[in-house]
Amino acid sequence: MENLITIHLTDLEGVEHHIQAPTDMGFNVMEAIRANEIPIKATCGGMAMCATCNCIVKSDHELPEMSDSEEEMLDDAFVLDIEGSRLMCQIPVDDKIDGLVIEMGELTGE
Repeated sequence: MENLITIHLTDLEGVEHHIQAPTDMGFNVMEAIRANEIPIKATCGGMAMCATCNCIVKSDHELPEMSDSEEEMLDDAFVLDIEGSRLMCQIPVDDKIDGLVIEMGELTGE
């Protein structure tokens, strides 16, 4: 299928997943992970209001600029690894992120 990309994800237990995500459904990375039935915390459902879907981007993909609300949420949420951190719900699934490598992040209060 031409409209699929691959995302490489390491979950909180260190298990690697290689998921397929459609580029033509308006998904973000968090939704793509859920659609592949991988357990993920996403308390606010993708509204950039909780940071439970934070991740550390390990590849050098050029992602969309972080919005003010995403940046504030990561600053306020006690994310363990700020460098490279993003909210999965704020990364759109498109051809530009094919091969994206991410690790699920943890919060210090979790």
